[in-house]
Amino acid sequence: MIRLASGSQTRARLLKDAGIKFVQSPVEFDEEALLERFKDPKEFVCAVARGKMDEAVKKYGLDIPIVAADTVVTANGEILRKAKDEAEALDILRKQSGNKVDIITCMIYKDKERTIEDLDTTSYIFEPFEEEDLRNYLKSGEWRGKAGACMVEGFCKKYIKEVKGKESTAMGLQVERLKEIAKDI
Repeated sequence: MIRLASGSQTRARLLKDAGIKFVQSPVEFDEEALLERFKDPKEFVCAVARGKMDEAVKKYGLDIPIVAADTVVTANGEILRKAKDEAEALDILRKQSGNKVDIITCMIYKDKERTIEDLDTTSYIFEPFEEEDLRNYLKSGEWRGKAGACMVEGFCKKYIKEVKGKESTAMGLQVERLKEIAKDI
């Protein structure tokens, strides 16, 4: 049994599908405050994951192992955060349309004896998004709460021209690596 320090339904589904027993215990952490300090996407995503882990340990202790994670979407080296509204989501999605997009996830596993940090990237090359599809996706609201307003398992799927990496990384939690780390639980 592990504690998932995240409210993400996608991360919870990944754990469930992988057969990893967990309890979902979200934490509050101000990611935006770190944007000024960390411009490099990999440094930023790891700093956020560490912050979430620190909050989880303070709030829940280590009676069971904790996994915390954060994911960022980048295009042209720019961190594409969660969109605040439809206009921002449209702008973010247009930056990804017909472009190479990296989805970077930092996962941290911590128990009483060890802390393991894993950084993984999945890269996509997207075909240009069709305007009508973009409008329908925006109206659906499915982009809300998603890093880069992106859903590679949903809206973006039909536009994938090429992929390098694991889908689980792009979905926010590299469960294949977590199963290796936590094989004893």
